[in-house]
Amino acid sequence: MKVWPSLLAAAFASHAACTVAQTYPNHPVRIVVPFSPGGGNDIVARFVAQRLTESFGQTAVVDNRAGAGSTIGTDIVAKSAPDGYTLLVTHNAIAINETLYPKLPYDAEKDFAQVILVGSTTNTLVVNPKVPVKSTKELIALAKSKPGALNYASTGAGGTSHLAMEYFKLSTGTDLTHIPYKGTGPALTDLAGTQIQVMISALPGTIPFIQGKRLVALATTGAKRSALLPELPTLNESGVPGYEFDTWYGLHAPARVPKDIIAKLNSTLAKGLSTPAQRDMLFKAGLEAQGGTPESFRRYMVSEIQKMAKIIKASGAKPEV
Repeated sequence: MKVWPSLLAAAFASHAACTVAQTYPNHPVRIVVPFSPGGGNDIVARFVAQRLTESFGQTAVVDNRAGAGSTIGTDIVAKSAPDGYTLLVTHNAIAINETLYPKLPYDAEKDFAQVILVGSTTNTLVVNPKVPVKSTKELIALAKSKPGALNYASTGAGGTSHLAMEYFKLSTGTDLTHIPYKGTGPALTDLAGTQIQVMISALPGTIPFIQGKRLVALATTGAKRSALLPELPTLNESGVPGYEFDTWYGLHAPARVPKDIIAKLNSTLAKGLSTPAQRDMLFKAGLEAQGGTPESFRRYMVSEIQKMAKIIKASGAKPEV
């Protein structure tokens, strides 16, 4: 007889969670983006907001909370009520910062529940047209002949473009000088000028420079060729075996959000990502739609934390101060 109270409590908790999920959401949902407006994170956040608004009949709003390498906005979500009304859209930064920063106010693995991997994009190795190379192998040879002479741009210390190039240096045994910028726009503008010679940059912001012949694309960084630039070989095909560095974007929630709510969010967004019109919309913005389960996204994020840790420790990358 003593087991009945615990069984009743468990049954009640299960029923309550189910009821909450059925009525969720009954007021607006906030989607925090821990970066300034613009770029892939905003594209993904607005896709998520539109899909949730259309599906649930409740407004989903994007809230940009930039600062401290994305840790400010990320921490806001980590410390929010676990009710599904405050969500996070971010990219590789959540995996990178676990090692990059010696102390964080949150734990990416413990304080978040993964909802869905929304999209990804390859990065592109690009050079200034005046750099006398036409292939990755020629760039590697030039860099080895003039150690430290070539400057490469990034969107900031510890960012994806910085670590992608440090990974390139480690993989090729080359020495290039890092010049950090405050964003993609300024970095690409100087690269198209005369100050910088090379950069690995996310595809969405780089395509206009390539199409306008202001930059020369040598290779992409994914495991397979990009559908947007199918003529470009991957770095793996270009003499850098095993190189793979994509930029990915996903939706996260605070830990302890009921699993039924996580499942409801995942199902709603997965349906959108499987729709040709929605996939095409993301594709035109330079993103490949992904999807999958919360569990598969979590496994992927944990593997990325481990991968980024190796690159950061080997390169000695430090956060911006």
